[in-house]
Amino acid sequence: MTLWVLKLGTSLLRGDAASAIQGYSNCIANAIAAGDRVVLVTSGAVGLGCQQLQLAQRPDRVVALQAAAAIGQGHLMALYDQAMARHGISVAQVLLTRSDLVDRRRYTNASSTLMQLLEWGVMPVINENDALSPAELRFGDNDTLSALVAAAVAADQLVLLTDVDRLYSADPRTDAQAQPIADVHHHRELQELEAVAGGGGGWGTGGMTTKLAAARIATANGITVHLADGRDPSCLDQLLKGGRGGTVFHPSVHPLGNRRSWLAHVLQPVGELHLDEGACRAIRDRGASLLQVGLTDVSGEFDANQPVTLRDPAGGELGRGLCSQTSDELREALLTSARDGASPVVVHRDVLVLSDQYRS
Repeated sequence: MTLWVLKLGTSLLRGDAASAIQGYSNCIANAIAAGDRVVLVTSGAVGLGCQQLQLAQRPDRVVALQAAAAIGQGHLMALYDQAMARHGISVAQVLLTRSDLVDRRRYTNASSTLMQLLEWGVMPVINENDALSPAELRFGDNDTLSALVAAAVAADQLVLLTDVDRLYSADPRTDAQAQPIADVHHHRELQELEAVAGGGGGWGTGGMTTKLAAARIATANGITVHLADGRDPSCLDQLLKGGRGGTVFHPSVHPLGNRRSWLAHVLQPVGELHLDEGACRAIRDRGASLLQVGLTDVSGEFDANQPVTLRDPAGGELGRGLCSQTSDELREALLTSARDGASPVVVHRDVLVLSDQYRS
């Protein structure tokens, strides 16, 4: 039995959304009948809202986009409900914002709710709560959301369905030398690809950057990720029967685990702690906690138990964690010259995760 998280992009639902959703639903129903479980992360609410309003073009203003999403979301869910009902499968709408996952208790509750739905044989249909989310609380794309959901439910496989057949070394629409990439085995390969995608041009400004980020999040949690062509539902059918996507991102052999994944990928740091080389070595090489004696500077304003970035003497990101003291308390401690006696723990190793480049 495989637990799948499937992500459908906006481009796949343009035009005749009802027909497309029916095609995907047939494939999903076959997988569920075979004993698998499926969580669906879907885009399309804004587009369907614009269709319902008969708008000539997509709005530019955020409030107009949110209003269009509010109209389209109900229509989107109705299409999924009707399509899956033909197979005797119920669906449940789940709308998430970043604030739902940033709080550890709410993250756990969201995970438990999704698992309960799956136990009942109900397929969760997840979308970002575009109608209400302020910019600072948005994921910004459903690729990232799908990876975080996959981690939250401990999925086996994440499938990113899009309008390209696979990952390429460059944008194949503009670069005749672009080479297809069938497999990505290590997070360092992912980092190199992200650096290329983020360098500008059509490939970087399209959807590939967010898909690479989603692959990085999911593979760090031991989840296999498939980038697959979703324009033909039969491709999804073959994949769910044991096939593979055009590009497969293979999972880490040392998964982060649920809590460290939450620390690394969900929380948004509100400050920075600058460390000396001795503290960096202790954390990096021995898995130690960060002690107050290893601090050299503090940036930002934050309360106790808020997320912070740990930086090495060169300014590079060593890791992230929850700081046990406020920024004011730490600055006051730095002004105290005495360093005798036991040094308080600033970030305990149980709530600290190293950055990608320091993980095996």
